[in-house]
Amino acid sequence: MLNLSLRFRIFLFFCLLALGSVTISFTGLLLGHRQMGHAADLSPFLSAAAISGFGMPALIVIVWLLFDENVAKPIESVAAGLRLGVHADGTLGSDLETAKYLGDLAPAATAIQQRKDADGKNVLRAVNSRIARLETQHAHLLQILSDIPIAVIVARQDHQIVLYDGQAADLMERECPARLNGSVFDYLKKVSIDYALEILDQHDAKRIEISLESCSGAIYRGHVRRLDGQAGYTLMLEPLSPDAARPLVHDFDLLERTVTGDVGDTRLRDLSLVVFDSETTGLNPKTDAVVQLAAVRVVNGTVVQGEVFETLIDPGRSIPTASTEVHHITDEMVADAPPIEKVAKDFHQFCKGAVVIAHNAPFDMAFLRRASQSHDYAFENPILDTVHLSAIVFGGSAEHTLDALCKRLDIDIPKSTRHTAMGDALATAQAVVAMMPVLEARGMHTYNDIRREAQRHKRILTIDA
Repeated sequence: MLNLSLRFRIFLFFCLLALGSVTISFTGLLLGHRQMGHAADLSPFLSAAAISGFGMPALIVIVWLLFDENVAKPIESVAAGLRLGVHADGTLGSDLETAKYLGDLAPAATAIQQRKDADGKNVLRAVNSRIARLETQHAHLLQILSDIPIAVIVARQDHQIVLYDGQAADLMERECPARLNGSVFDYLKKVSIDYALEILDQHDAKRIEISLESCSGAIYRGHVRRLDGQAGYTLMLEPLSPDAARPLVHDFDLLERTVTGDVGDTRLRDLSLVVFDSETTGLNPKTDAVVQLAAVRVVNGTVVQGEVFETLIDPGRSIPTASTEVHHITDEMVADAPPIEKVAKDFHQFCKGAVVIAHNAPFDMAFLRRASQSHDYAFENPILDTVHLSAIVFGGSAEHTLDALCKRLDIDIPKSTRHTAMGDALATAQAVVAMMPVLEARGMHTYNDIRREAQRHKRILTIDA
């Protein structure tokens, strides 16, 4: 019973009330008729029974609807706002007008949030200047490291990448998109890495010269070094272009992450996430086509700067004027763009090893799966939908459009980027990151935890398997 939502428990209470009222009324009428002992007098009792049988449930339904709209839904909204304020450093977002029948509950919750915000501002004032200094020093350090003419890749003991620099990014992207928390074996042959580490251990050295072969057959020379405590290793290779401008990409928290073999049992923030969006010629995946696709990657609960996928797509047909008015993409803009078949294959590589997330994911995935039919790859990634995440956090009765979700999470979508694939993908990713602490606070840590909870909201949107 405790696993049921508040609104459903209230609904069951009113169902029990209706059933009990009708049962008591019928029992009373039946006993009254028996005490009279006149079978000919049955008609008035039947009339009374009919009125009671229909009238009392109807009255209780009306009361339940009023209670659900003016009490249950506002309580759900206030609870979600408090969760955001406590666990995600967001604003309460409670609508006092909607919660006006809750007495002092909503104003009291708002007062708590305001007091928390005031206390937080005092702390922020004390640390902001220090953070600014650290960020400046960090930027200088990244610039210096990016200018060193060595391609550097740092990986954990299980060969997942926790750092790469601009020179390494050029090298990696000859094989497939550069990805934090991706496998080194996506870029360099496993036998080469295993042999280099074996020689390093045999010589009981921290650093040795190596020669590695990429997945495409290119040879790279340099050095390999063990990290202290057998936490992983660093590859320092000859760069393709010493002038590569791409900055250092890293997250050393990944060195401490707990790795499980099963995606379902892995914490959501320990998984690599690809959050994407598409713009199309229309709303029918069976007959329409994609004109733009974009995605960002989220690792360790953070949007990874620089790891993006964005392209226009030739739909092979004219773009309707009504669609252009929404996403502002014209036939001229896609005239020289690649077809969906090529884009889908490239995007499949970008999504390798990641959980895929979109807002109304079944719609977007339908286009990708149609494009991959009869090819040597398939989109079999685990999938989550921010429509379901929104329902879990804010309740099924809330509005779950991307605009409504971002408004509740205090995420700004500039008008210039709304209804562009990259603008919507980035906003969706920010929403995922903002909701992650709230999901964890409610005991939903792993992918399977969230999928199970999403099943309760499957009426909102069909869950994409």
